[in-house]
Amino acid sequence: MEQARGLKTKTTPIPGLVLLELPVHGDDRGWFKENWHRSKMMALGVPDFGPVQNNISFNSLRGTTRGIHAEPWDKFVSLASGRIFGAWVDLRDGPTFGTLFHAEMTPEDAVFVPRGVGNAFQTLEDGTAYTYLVNDHWSLDAQAEYTFLNVGDHDVAVPWPIPLDRAILSPQDRGHPALSDVTPMQARRTLVLGADGQLGRALRQEFQGDPTVDFAGRADFDITAEEPYRSTEWRKYSAIINAAAFTAVDAAETAEGRAAAWRINAGAVARLARTAVEHSLTLVHVSSDYVFDGTAPVHQEEEAPSPLGVYGQTKAAGDAAVAAVPRHYIVRSSWVVGAGRNFVRTMAALAAQGATPAVVDDQWGRLTFASDIAAGIRHLLTGNSPYGTYNISNEGEPQTWAAIAQDVYRLCGADPGKVSPISTAEYAKPGTAPRPRSSVLDLSKIKDTGFSPPPAHSRLEAYVLSETPS
Repeated sequence: MEQARGLKTKTTPIPGLVLLELPVHGDDRGWFKENWHRSKMMALGVPDFGPVQNNISFNSLRGTTRGIHAEPWDKFVSLASGRIFGAWVDLRDGPTFGTLFHAEMTPEDAVFVPRGVGNAFQTLEDGTAYTYLVNDHWSLDAQAEYTFLNVGDHDVAVPWPIPLDRAILSPQDRGHPALSDVTPMQARRTLVLGADGQLGRALRQEFQGDPTVDFAGRADFDITAEEPYRSTEWRKYSAIINAAAFTAVDAAETAEGRAAAWRINAGAVARLARTAVEHSLTLVHVSSDYVFDGTAPVHQEEEAPSPLGVYGQTKAAGDAAVAAVPRHYIVRSSWVVGAGRNFVRTMAALAAQGATPAVVDDQWGRLTFASDIAAGIRHLLTGNSPYGTYNISNEGEPQTWAAIAQDVYRLCGADPGKVSPISTAEYAKPGTAPRPRSSVLDLSKIKDTGFSPPPAHSRLEAYVLSETPS
């Protein structure tokens, strides 16, 4: 017997449910097949779902019927022997809830069943065995998260080849609820860490009203402590957004600050990366222009890190850890402005006081408003953008800090001439961390995904007017 057919996939009316045709090779001794081949199946659109457990179910008699069970993990099922009728019903919350797909399967077939899609099988031959891979470990706690549908539900109306009154079913499967009484399985959630900081507050605003997003400040989840990693039910999540960071650039140059920066920006981020790998999560991590020395006039995502100071070194180390996660987004920003203390708010306060500040005029960049970082993160997560590193700043001509300060004064109705431009060398004091000369980020890659950051000048105007009393 030669190869019966090539590896193929078949789409179904249930999103994410994929039927596969597997090549079977055989001779007089029997047959052989590649039951799971990661790279080949990924090339055909089957997700790399990271199986961690392999189970086998043997059914001695024709007519054995199991289901309909929607499990809180993904599942890849194929036959070792016999023939079955498979039925799948979408029990996830959404527009396809209640959609049915069914097909017969032999050892030449397999099916990928995404989390929340109910699956049921009826054996059509004696001595049928099927094997299935899952990407989470079964436990009593996990079983409590199952969603069930009655195999004889009249609304779904599965066309069982062997009538259920002649089939072999467990009492439990006979007692499952009708579709009208099923509580749909909710989508996996997103966990935002560092939710009380400048970016964290912007993320709260961006995802306001979204019931699938959880927010955790430091009091809820300290990323430097081990306990929250052990106690969190990671099965409930599909993504982590890490908005927690040590951002005191000058303080990072002190002995105490150096230790804190490495503990938070590098060590804790590596722990998050390990968690993401272990639980097949998408990890979103926010990086900084400080990973560069600023000698390049414009920084692209592929540029090798060359940090000048401790803060930049710790951020570069965190980036390296996150880059090892298969599903990751590193979002690199510059000159962030949001709620809380920041450069723009400081300049507005000085303008109100009639102060004459000296501001650096030989460092170039663009402001990045936290609300636009948050919007960019949401765009990456919901738009199926390719994983990797993305620069996100606001659009427009690069400016110096002094030019931005003058714009703030002007918007506040103060004299911009009160801002005195000075050089970095003149401004530097003992303990001041080195800064990149150019913090300008190339935005081509994020724009290619369909996200266009708004101009910095319009964001600055709106921000200053909202912060300045009328």
